[in-house]
Amino acid sequence: METCHVAVGDGTGRYDDREVASGTTMGDLLADSGAIAARVGGATLVDLTREVLDGDRVEPVTLGSADGLAIMRHSTAHVLAQAVQSLFPDAKLGIGPPIENGFYYDFDVETPFTPDDLKQLEKRMRDIVRQGQLFCRRVSDPAAASEELSSEPYKLELINDKGAAAADGSNVEIGGEQLTIYDNTDARSGELCWKDLCRGPHVPTTRHIPAFKLLRSAGAYWRGSERNPQLQRIYGTAWPDREALDGYLHRLEEAERRDHRRLGIDLDLFSFPHEIGSGLAVFHPKGGILRREMENYSRQRHEEAGYEFVYSPHISKAELFETSGHLQWFADGMFPPIEIDEGHRYYLKPMNCPFHILIYRSRQRSYRELPLRFFEFGSVYRYEKSGVVHGLTRVRGMTQDDSHIFCTRAQMGAELASLLDFVLGLLSDFGLSDFYLELSTKPEGKAIGSDEAWETATQALADVARTKDLELVLDEGGGAFYGPKISVQARDAIGRTWQMSTIQLDFNEPVRFGLEYVSSDGTRETPIMIHRALFGSVERFVGVLVEHYAGAFPAWLAPVQVVGIPVSSDQNEYLEDVAARLRAGRVRAEVDASDDRMQKKIRNAQRQKVPYMLIAGPEDQSRGTVSFRFRDGSQRNFVPVAEAVEEIDRHVKSRSNLEPSAPAPS
Repeated sequence: METCHVAVGDGTGRYDDREVASGTTMGDLLADSGAIAARVGGATLVDLTREVLDGDRVEPVTLGSADGLAIMRHSTAHVLAQAVQSLFPDAKLGIGPPIENGFYYDFDVETPFTPDDLKQLEKRMRDIVRQGQLFCRRVSDPAAASEELSSEPYKLELINDKGAAAADGSNVEIGGEQLTIYDNTDARSGELCWKDLCRGPHVPTTRHIPAFKLLRSAGAYWRGSERNPQLQRIYGTAWPDREALDGYLHRLEEAERRDHRRLGIDLDLFSFPHEIGSGLAVFHPKGGILRREMENYSRQRHEEAGYEFVYSPHISKAELFETSGHLQWFADGMFPPIEIDEGHRYYLKPMNCPFHILIYRSRQRSYRELPLRFFEFGSVYRYEKSGVVHGLTRVRGMTQDDSHIFCTRAQMGAELASLLDFVLGLLSDFGLSDFYLELSTKPEGKAIGSDEAWETATQALADVARTKDLELVLDEGGGAFYGPKISVQARDAIGRTWQMSTIQLDFNEPVRFGLEYVSSDGTRETPIMIHRALFGSVERFVGVLVEHYAGAFPAWLAPVQVVGIPVSSDQNEYLEDVAARLRAGRVRAEVDASDDRMQKKIRNAQRQKVPYMLIAGPEDQSRGTVSFRFRDGSQRNFVPVAEAVEEIDRHVKSRSNLEPSAPAPS
């Protein structure tokens, strides 16, 4: 009997050598491991039906792993597509990749799916799962696959594109070395139930899909291009067990409660008037206060750290962005040019860095001036497709808290370390504390500068990142066109990850613009440039904070910090005097002198998430006191006015992110 020699790993780097019969499958080899797929050679994911080859190094892929979850979610997308074509036979298939926390599949149908359709589809999917259909891989070729899938126009396009780079999700269909089709077959009879173009791998049977739910449907352009037909996309989620699914659905409910787009309206912070255009926000007075507090504190910290403030215009002639490389590498993210002054092309600026470079270049610089740190709250404009614009977190017009540091190569390491400390410290001051770092490397085919410069810059960032007691994740090919970057990723109050600050090391733009400084020996040297956006954009950071705090901002950030609530109109003037004392200390205080009853005034203040409510009735007025009511519902009664004013003033000025509350009874 012929045999194969293989090494079987346990996922920890340990391997056991085994001798098995030729024809043994991955499923046979890993029968006791709970695997739903296998990893070969440390990288390639394969089905359990794949036969073992001599010399294979094999590891089990379990449902609890990241790869296992992605495979199971991709298989769930196939079950969804089968259900759709079962209930809607004329539906044409798009693509159906796994995504973070779930999956989607695109369909060409005559009318959009309704919530009732999703319920019926989910029921049909459960029937398919219970049947335990097998996922069976078979290799095809373009001619045979085209004939077999001749009624699927979108699949035919993918077959014709086989081998082309795909950033639109189609790599799940055609991304492998071979062109393959997966048949879903009846486990008993072997009868074909359904099939799809796919590179795989998949779970062994539909019974390996433990828990799933369809979430919503929406329009989506085929392959992400507005020039293509709009399809209907169904989103779903799938998890290893019902408990994990229920936990995720609860997090979705919590995320909905915290949605900054809804809270922005409820709290009267900002809006997106359709007369202005998609992705362009206006901030209302309360939102303006929130932005002002954020920006003022940031300005204070930057001044203390030795930054110099600069300002630049919103538009520039095309030549600036030709020199910087933006028109070559970033044109898709820029608005079309404005042609004036006898054919001169002007562009809305997508980034502030070229302007800061010109400020540096405006005169001769000496090594004694370095490091030179420029800072600007600069308005920039980026053309985002309408389908990806999302509230304040993905906009077309934004304000970046941009800084650019020019330093010598000898200063580079210390400057990077100082920058990272500054970024983490300032984010923590706003109440974010759970961080990890992401290192983004050279985007192949979309970068300027030599490989050597990129390698040096990437290593410098990696060295600094590793000095922090934080997880470091590699983002291959995610750097800007001019240099690699570290991005600070922050987890919010419900565990979601947001990309916050970025630090980009740039050896290339100073060369393109001919930047120099006079060194200590009189020679001319090229400075190193560091790009840094701390909030990312002010708009996005507002959106993140709204969701992190669910609109209940710390007292120092709250647009209204104190509301006086009289028991009757007889206490209006009394509370106005208290509010005036608070406002004298720059505390944002107002009195609800409306005709509403006291309980409704309290509810109104709670809905507006005001941190301090000061209630006064006849007894408070006679005793010179107020009664505190806090957002958590706790109360402190008959607090002398002077003590109350001092306590609120102290807490606000401390910039504490802790929630004010009454002491627990002893």
